[in-house]
Amino acid sequence: MKIGFVVNDVATEQAVYTTTRLAMTATNAGHDAWVMGMGDFGYEPDGTLTAWARGGADKKYRSAEVFLGDVQAPERAKRIALNEFDVVMLRADPAGEEASWANNALVAFGQLMAKSGVLVVNDPSSLANALSKAYFQHFPEVVRPRTLISRDKDRIEAFVEELGGKAVLKPLQGSGGSGVFLIDGKGPGNLSQIVEAINRDGYVVAQEYLPAAKDGDVRMFVMNGEPLQIDGTYAAFRRRPAEKDVRSNISAGGSIEKASVTDEMLRLVEAVRPKLVADGMFLVGLDIVGDKLMEVNVFSPGGLGSAEQLYGADFTTIVIADLERKVAMRRHYGNQISNTALATL
Repeated sequence: MKIGFVVNDVATEQAVYTTTRLAMTATNAGHDAWVMGMGDFGYEPDGTLTAWARGGADKKYRSAEVFLGDVQAPERAKRIALNEFDVVMLRADPAGEEASWANNALVAFGQLMAKSGVLVVNDPSSLANALSKAYFQHFPEVVRPRTLISRDKDRIEAFVEELGGKAVLKPLQGSGGSGVFLIDGKGPGNLSQIVEAINRDGYVVAQEYLPAAKDGDVRMFVMNGEPLQIDGTYAAFRRRPAEKDVRSNISAGGSIEKASVTDEMLRLVEAVRPKLVADGMFLVGLDIVGDKLMEVNVFSPGGLGSAEQLYGADFTTIVIADLERKVAMRRHYGNQISNTALATL
Protein backbone atom coordinates (compact mmCIF):
# COMPACT_ATOMS: atom_id res chain seq x y z
CA MET A 1 0.00 0.00 0.00
CA LYS A 2 0.99 3.61 -0.41
CA ILE A 3 1.00 5.29 2.98
CA GLY A 4 1.65 8.88 3.98
CA PHE A 5 2.54 10.40 7.35
CA VAL A 6 1.80 14.07 8.01
CA VAL A 7 4.07 15.75 10.56
CA ASN A 8 4.66 19.36 11.58
CA ASP A 9 7.78 19.72 9.45
CA VAL A 10 9.89 16.96 7.91
CA ALA A 11 13.07 18.93 8.65
CA THR A 12 12.41 18.95 12.41
CA GLU A 13 11.46 15.29 12.78
CA GLN A 14 13.67 13.18 15.05
CA ALA A 15 14.64 9.53 14.92
CA VAL A 16 13.09 8.83 18.34
CA TYR A 17 9.65 10.03 17.28
CA THR A 18 6.88 7.45 16.98
CA THR A 19 6.03 8.70 13.47
CA THR A 20 9.57 7.99 12.26
CA ARG A 21 9.32 4.45 13.61
CA LEU A 22 5.93 3.90 11.98
CA ALA A 23 7.21 5.13 8.61
CA MET A 24 10.33 2.96 8.85
CA THR A 25 8.26 -0.10 9.78
CA ALA A 26 5.99 0.49 6.78
CA THR A 27 9.02 0.84 4.50
CA ASN A 28 10.58 -2.35 5.85
CA ALA A 29 7.29 -4.17 5.27
CA GLY A 30 7.54 -3.34 1.57
CA HIS A 31 5.06 -0.47 1.53
CA ASP A 32 5.56 2.80 -0.31
CA ALA A 33 5.90 5.17 2.66
CA TRP A 34 6.18 8.96 2.46
CA VAL A 35 6.47 11.77 5.03
CA MET A 36 5.11 15.29 4.49
CA GLY A 37 4.76 18.46 6.55
CA MET A 38 1.68 20.60 7.18
CA GLY A 39 3.07 23.27 4.86
CA ASP A 40 3.72 20.88 1.97
CA PHE A 41 0.16 20.58 0.60
CA GLY A 42 -1.24 22.11 -2.56
CA TYR A 43 -4.64 22.37 -4.21
CA GLU A 44 -4.29 22.66 -7.99
CA PRO A 45 -6.70 24.62 -10.26
CA ASP A 46 -8.04 21.34 -11.64
CA GLY A 47 -8.96 20.16 -8.14
CA THR A 48 -5.97 17.86 -7.73
CA LEU A 49 -4.52 17.60 -4.24
CA THR A 50 -0.73 17.36 -4.09
CA ALA A 51 2.05 17.42 -1.54
CA TRP A 52 5.81 17.61 -1.46
CA ALA A 53 6.66 14.31 0.21
CA ARG A 54 9.85 12.49 1.12
CA GLY A 55 10.50 8.79 1.45
CA GLY A 56 13.33 6.44 2.28
CA ALA A 57 15.26 4.28 -0.16
CA ASP A 58 14.02 0.94 -1.45
CA LYS A 59 15.80 -1.13 1.20
CA LYS A 60 15.45 -2.55 4.68
CA TYR A 61 16.44 -0.25 7.53
CA ARG A 62 17.83 -1.30 10.90
CA SER A 63 18.37 2.22 12.18
CA ALA A 64 15.76 4.98 12.57
CA GLU A 65 18.61 7.52 12.33
CA VAL A 66 19.67 6.22 8.92
CA PHE A 67 16.06 6.04 7.73
CA LEU A 68 15.30 9.60 8.79
CA GLY A 69 18.55 10.82 7.24
CA ASP A 70 17.42 9.43 3.88
CA VAL A 71 13.93 10.91 4.28
CA GLN A 72 15.28 14.37 5.10
CA ALA A 73 17.74 14.42 2.18
CA PRO A 74 16.64 17.24 -0.19
CA GLU A 75 16.90 15.02 -3.26
CA ARG A 76 14.24 12.70 -1.82
CA ALA A 77 11.51 15.35 -2.19
CA LYS A 78 8.84 14.55 -4.76
CA ARG A 79 5.48 16.11 -5.56
CA ILE A 80 2.79 13.43 -5.28
CA ALA A 81 -0.93 13.50 -6.02
CA LEU A 82 -2.58 12.74 -2.71
CA ASN A 83 -5.30 10.56 -4.23
CA GLU A 84 -2.54 8.05 -5.01
CA PHE A 85 -2.30 7.20 -1.32
CA ASP A 86 -4.25 4.32 0.17
CA VAL A 87 -3.95 5.68 3.71
CA VAL A 88 -2.60 8.81 5.37
CA MET A 89 -1.85 9.17 9.08
CA LEU A 90 -2.24 12.70 10.46
CA ARG A 91 0.53 12.84 13.07
CA ALA A 92 1.19 16.57 13.46
CA ASP A 93 1.14 18.09 16.95
CA PRO A 94 -1.05 21.22 17.16
CA ALA A 95 0.81 22.38 20.26
CA GLY A 96 4.06 22.41 18.30
CA GLU A 97 2.79 25.01 15.85
CA GLU A 98 3.11 28.75 16.29
CA ALA A 99 1.62 29.47 12.86
CA SER A 100 -2.14 29.98 13.23
CA TRP A 101 -2.86 28.59 9.76
CA ALA A 102 -1.17 25.22 10.26
CA ASN A 103 -3.74 23.37 12.35
CA ASN A 104 -6.66 24.48 10.19
CA ALA A 105 -4.69 23.38 7.11
CA LEU A 106 -4.07 19.95 8.65
CA VAL A 107 -7.79 19.39 9.17
CA ALA A 108 -8.88 20.96 5.86
CA PHE A 109 -6.51 18.94 3.67
CA GLY A 110 -7.25 15.83 5.72
CA GLN A 111 -10.95 16.25 4.97
CA LEU A 112 -10.23 16.79 1.27
CA MET A 113 -8.10 13.64 1.17
CA ALA A 114 -10.84 11.62 2.84
CA LYS A 115 -13.38 12.97 0.36
CA SER A 116 -11.16 11.80 -2.52
CA GLY A 117 -11.25 8.21 -1.21
CA VAL A 118 -8.05 8.11 0.85
CA LEU A 119 -8.39 6.52 4.29
CA VAL A 120 -7.32 9.25 6.72
CA VAL A 121 -6.57 8.45 10.37
CA ASN A 122 -7.35 9.75 12.83
CA ASP A 123 -10.56 10.99 11.23
CA PRO A 124 -9.95 14.66 10.28
CA SER A 125 -13.50 15.87 10.94
CA SER A 126 -13.31 14.56 14.50
CA LEU A 127 -9.82 16.01 14.91
CA ALA A 128 -11.30 19.42 14.13
CA ASN A 129 -13.35 19.07 17.32
CA ALA A 130 -10.30 17.99 19.31
CA LEU A 131 -8.08 21.02 18.70
CA SER A 132 -8.64 22.12 22.28
CA LYS A 133 -8.82 20.28 25.60
CA ALA A 134 -12.58 20.93 25.65
CA TYR A 135 -12.85 17.71 23.59
CA PHE A 136 -11.88 15.87 26.76
CA GLN A 137 -15.13 16.95 28.41
CA HIS A 138 -17.14 14.81 25.98
CA PHE A 139 -15.93 11.64 27.67
CA PRO A 140 -17.88 10.10 30.58
CA GLU A 141 -17.80 12.16 33.76
CA VAL A 142 -16.95 9.11 35.85
CA VAL A 143 -13.47 8.85 34.28
CA ARG A 144 -12.62 12.58 34.46
CA PRO A 145 -11.28 14.60 37.39
CA ARG A 146 -13.43 17.56 38.48
CA THR A 147 -12.77 20.29 35.95
CA LEU A 148 -13.53 23.97 35.40
CA ILE A 149 -12.85 25.78 32.12
CA SER A 150 -13.05 29.55 32.49
CA ARG A 151 -11.34 32.93 32.04
CA ASP A 152 -13.04 34.36 35.14
CA LYS A 153 -10.29 34.79 37.75
CA ASP A 154 -12.72 35.00 40.66
CA ARG A 155 -14.54 31.82 39.58
CA ILE A 156 -11.26 29.95 39.15
CA GLU A 157 -10.06 31.04 42.59
CA ALA A 158 -13.38 29.95 44.10
CA PHE A 159 -13.16 26.56 42.39
CA VAL A 160 -9.62 26.02 43.67
CA GLU A 161 -10.88 26.86 47.17
CA GLU A 162 -13.67 24.27 46.73
CA LEU A 163 -10.94 21.73 45.98
CA GLY A 164 -9.20 22.51 49.23
CA GLY A 165 -6.64 24.87 47.74
CA LYS A 166 -4.85 22.25 45.65
CA ALA A 167 -5.41 22.03 41.89
CA VAL A 168 -3.70 21.74 38.52
CA LEU A 169 -4.01 24.68 36.10
CA LYS A 170 -3.16 24.53 32.40
CA PRO A 171 -4.12 26.25 29.14
CA LEU A 172 -7.04 24.98 27.08
CA GLN A 173 -4.74 24.74 24.07
CA GLY A 174 -1.45 22.89 24.18
CA SER A 175 0.23 19.60 25.08
CA GLY A 176 3.58 18.19 26.12
CA GLY A 177 3.26 19.63 29.63
CA SER A 178 3.52 23.22 28.44
CA GLY A 179 2.09 25.81 30.84
CA VAL A 180 1.03 23.31 33.55
CA PHE A 181 1.02 24.60 37.15
CA LEU A 182 0.33 22.96 40.50
CA ILE A 183 -1.55 25.17 42.96
CA ASP A 184 -0.80 24.01 46.49
CA GLY A 185 -2.54 26.57 48.68
CA LYS A 186 0.38 28.92 49.21
CA GLY A 187 -1.76 32.02 48.76
CA PRO A 188 -4.10 33.83 46.39
CA GLY A 189 -1.37 36.10 45.03
CA ASN A 190 0.47 33.20 43.44
CA LEU A 191 -2.79 31.82 42.04
CA SER A 192 -3.79 35.19 40.59
CA GLN A 193 -0.49 35.53 38.77
CA ILE A 194 -0.77 32.04 37.28
CA VAL A 195 -4.35 32.62 36.11
CA GLU A 196 -3.35 35.90 34.52
CA ALA A 197 -0.42 34.26 32.73
CA ILE A 198 -2.57 31.46 31.26
CA ASN A 199 -5.40 33.89 30.44
CA ARG A 200 -3.14 35.76 28.05
CA ASP A 201 -3.38 32.83 25.65
CA GLY A 202 -7.05 31.95 26.18
CA TYR A 203 -9.03 29.81 28.60
CA VAL A 204 -7.78 28.23 31.80
CA VAL A 205 -8.41 24.57 32.60
CA ALA A 206 -8.53 23.99 36.36
CA GLN A 207 -8.61 20.36 37.55
CA GLU A 208 -8.65 18.66 40.90
CA TYR A 209 -5.26 17.38 41.97
CA LEU A 210 -5.17 13.59 42.26
CA PRO A 211 -2.88 12.31 45.06
CA ALA A 212 -1.87 9.38 42.83
CA ALA A 213 -0.20 11.93 40.53
CA LYS A 214 2.84 11.93 42.84
CA ASP A 215 3.72 8.63 41.15
CA GLY A 216 3.27 10.11 37.69
CA ASP A 217 0.85 8.80 35.08
CA VAL A 218 0.49 5.86 32.72
CA ARG A 219 0.53 6.43 28.96
CA MET A 220 -1.54 3.69 27.37
CA PHE A 221 -1.93 3.30 23.63
CA VAL A 222 -5.38 2.43 22.33
CA MET A 223 -6.04 1.24 18.77
CA ASN A 224 -9.57 0.86 17.41
CA GLY A 225 -10.86 1.55 20.92
CA GLU A 226 -8.94 -1.39 22.43
CA PRO A 227 -5.65 -1.43 24.38
CA LEU A 228 -2.77 -1.96 21.95
CA GLN A 229 -1.02 -5.19 22.88
CA ILE A 230 1.05 -8.08 21.60
CA ASP A 231 0.39 -11.49 23.20
CA GLY A 232 -0.82 -9.88 26.41
CA THR A 233 1.95 -7.27 26.58
CA TYR A 234 0.37 -3.82 26.61
CA ALA A 235 1.83 -0.76 24.91
CA ALA A 236 1.82 1.19 28.15
CA PHE A 237 4.42 2.72 30.43
CA ARG A 238 4.55 4.79 33.57
CA ARG A 239 5.95 8.31 33.34
CA ARG A 240 7.38 9.66 36.57
CA PRO A 241 7.86 13.40 36.99
CA ALA A 242 11.21 14.99 37.59
CA GLU A 243 11.86 16.06 41.18
CA LYS A 244 9.68 19.03 42.22
CA ASP A 245 7.78 18.96 38.90
CA VAL A 246 4.09 18.12 38.53
CA ARG A 247 4.49 17.18 34.88
CA SER A 248 5.24 13.58 33.88
CA ASN A 249 5.86 14.34 30.20
CA ILE A 250 9.17 13.00 28.88
CA SER A 251 9.69 16.34 27.11
CA ALA A 252 9.46 18.00 30.54
CA GLY A 253 12.17 15.81 32.07
CA GLY A 254 10.07 12.87 33.24
CA SER A 255 11.36 9.29 33.26
CA ILE A 256 9.69 6.07 32.15
CA GLU A 257 9.37 2.54 33.47
CA LYS A 258 7.24 -0.54 32.88
CA ALA A 259 3.61 -0.16 33.93
CA SER A 260 1.32 -2.65 35.61
CA VAL A 261 -1.95 -2.44 33.67
CA THR A 262 -4.71 -2.79 36.25
CA ASP A 263 -8.34 -3.80 35.95
CA GLU A 264 -9.22 -0.17 36.77
CA MET A 265 -7.27 1.01 33.72
CA LEU A 266 -8.95 -1.55 31.48
CA ARG A 267 -12.37 -0.48 32.76
CA LEU A 268 -11.46 3.11 32.00
CA VAL A 269 -10.53 2.18 28.42
CA GLU A 270 -13.84 0.36 28.07
CA ALA A 271 -15.66 3.49 29.27
CA VAL A 272 -14.05 5.75 26.65
CA ARG A 273 -14.06 3.19 23.82
CA PRO A 274 -17.53 4.09 22.38
CA LYS A 275 -16.57 7.75 21.93
CA LEU A 276 -13.18 6.93 20.39
CA VAL A 277 -14.75 4.46 17.96
CA ALA A 278 -17.63 6.77 17.04
CA ASP A 279 -15.14 9.57 16.30
CA GLY A 280 -12.84 7.44 14.13
CA MET A 281 -9.89 7.78 16.51
CA PHE A 282 -7.71 4.97 15.22
CA LEU A 283 -4.62 5.40 17.42
CA VAL A 284 -4.64 7.49 20.60
CA GLY A 285 -2.66 7.83 23.81
CA LEU A 286 -4.53 7.88 27.12
CA ASP A 287 -2.82 9.48 30.12
CA ILE A 288 -4.13 7.83 33.28
CA VAL A 289 -3.66 8.72 36.94
CA GLY A 290 -5.16 6.17 39.33
CA ASP A 291 -8.65 5.49 38.00
CA LYS A 292 -8.98 8.86 36.23
CA LEU A 293 -8.23 9.95 32.69
CA MET A 294 -6.10 13.10 32.59
CA GLU A 295 -5.75 13.56 28.84
CA VAL A 296 -6.59 11.98 25.49
CA ASN A 297 -3.86 12.56 22.90
CA VAL A 298 -5.53 12.05 19.53
CA PHE A 299 -3.05 13.95 17.32
CA SER A 300 0.44 12.58 17.82
CA PRO A 301 0.64 10.22 20.79
CA GLY A 302 4.31 9.52 21.32
CA GLY A 303 6.21 6.82 23.15
CA LEU A 304 5.73 3.66 21.09
CA GLY A 305 9.50 3.43 20.78
CA SER A 306 9.83 3.68 24.56
CA ALA A 307 7.27 0.90 25.01
CA GLU A 308 9.14 -1.28 22.51
CA GLN A 309 12.42 -0.78 24.36
CA LEU A 310 10.84 -1.56 27.73
CA TYR A 311 9.12 -4.76 26.62
CA GLY A 312 11.02 -5.88 23.53
CA ALA A 313 7.76 -5.87 21.54
CA ASP A 314 7.39 -4.30 18.08
CA PHE A 315 4.10 -2.46 18.46
CA THR A 316 4.56 -0.43 15.25
CA THR A 317 4.26 -3.65 13.21
CA ILE A 318 0.79 -4.24 14.69
CA VAL A 319 -0.29 -0.70 13.79
CA ILE A 320 0.86 -0.97 10.18
CA ALA A 321 -0.70 -4.44 9.81
CA ASP A 322 -4.05 -3.08 10.98
CA LEU A 323 -3.87 -0.29 8.40
CA GLU A 324 -3.23 -2.97 5.74
CA ARG A 325 -6.43 -4.66 6.88
CA LYS A 326 -8.43 -1.45 6.62
CA VAL A 327 -7.06 -0.67 3.16
CA ALA A 328 -8.13 -4.14 2.01
CA MET A 329 -11.65 -3.44 3.29
CA ARG A 330 -11.74 -0.11 1.45
CA ARG A 331 -10.81 -1.90 -1.79
CA HIS A 332 -13.71 -4.30 -1.30
CA TYR A 333 -16.31 -1.77 -0.19
CA GLY A 334 -15.18 1.51 -1.74
CA ASN A 335 -16.85 4.50 -0.13
CA GLN A 336 -19.81 2.47 1.17
CA ILE A 337 -18.07 2.67 4.56
CA SER A 338 -17.36 6.22 5.71
CA ASN A 339 -13.88 7.35 6.63
CA THR A 340 -14.95 7.81 10.26
CA ALA A 341 -16.31 4.27 10.50
CA LEU A 342 -13.45 2.57 8.66
CA ALA A 343 -10.84 4.35 10.77
CA THR A 344 -11.74 2.22 13.81
CA LEU A 345 -13.36 -0.80 12.16
